[in-house]
Amino acid sequence: MRALAGPGGPAVVCVRQLAPDRVHFQAAAASAPEAEFALERMRFAVGVDDDLRDFFERFRWDPVIGPLLRRDPRLRVGRRPEPFEALAFAVCEQLIDYGSAAAIQRGLIARFGYRWGPLGLRGAPPAAVVAAAAPAELEALGLSAGRALALRRAARAVAAGRIDLHGPPERSWRALHRIPGIGAWTVEMLALRGQGRFDQVPAGDLGLLKLVGRARHGHPGARASADEVREVFAPYAPYGGLAAYYALCAGGRAGEALRMALRRWVIRSPRPAGTRWSAPDRRRAAA
Repeated sequence: MRALAGPGGPAVVCVRQLAPDRVHFQAAAASAPEAEFALERMRFAVGVDDDLRDFFERFRWDPVIGPLLRRDPRLRVGRRPEPFEALAFAVCEQLIDYGSAAAIQRGLIARFGYRWGPLGLRGAPPAAVVAAAAPAELEALGLSAGRALALRRAARAVAAGRIDLHGPPERSWRALHRIPGIGAWTVEMLALRGQGRFDQVPAGDLGLLKLVGRARHGHPGARASADEVREVFAPYAPYGGLAAYYALCAGGRAGEALRMALRRWVIRSPRPAGTRWSAPDRRRAAA
């Protein structure tokens, strides 16, 4: 169950999976358009309309992500209903551990989020509310001064319509990159978790830097560069971000498989779909 802020007011959506192939959505709002908007955004968040058959067919025998893909084909990237929520939460996660970031995110919702109806559900604040907050108020949640300013500037640009997160993604990314404190990783997280862009790899993610670093350099403390991460996941295009998520979820098994794949030159430069590389290789799966 989630509370959301739509253009005309708040709504709450309840999602239940009744069977492996059946998901039930129910929304409550002051008007039908608000309920429809909330349903649309929650369908996006849980990914029920995503057609990933091409991804499964191409990579189910992949040595790195294939085992997890076959074992858990319903695994999905955790997305946010609203792109601004994904952007704000990405700023909260910059350069700190996830536990600390989650505490800041909870504080952001408690301090600036709205409360919906008798259930007392709280939703993430819209851009206009964050834009009106003083930097000191954001810092009080645990954000550094620089990240508080970056979040406020981004919120102001979104609230004023200078950045349209629902419009052409590449245009919004270029505008966000011009805001101090909003870098490539933050924009890639917005794209993957808030705009449904499976092709965007959050290459600066610490987990990916460690995973690729250990596999490529053979040292447990090694860290890859962001460019090395992008190179490793380039062959999974246009699903690089989704493949990276599967690799992180697979953990150590994916790391060892990646190390062996790099040694055998299985993962090389990007190749288009339809090549021998992109076809299922059952020999690798049986090895």
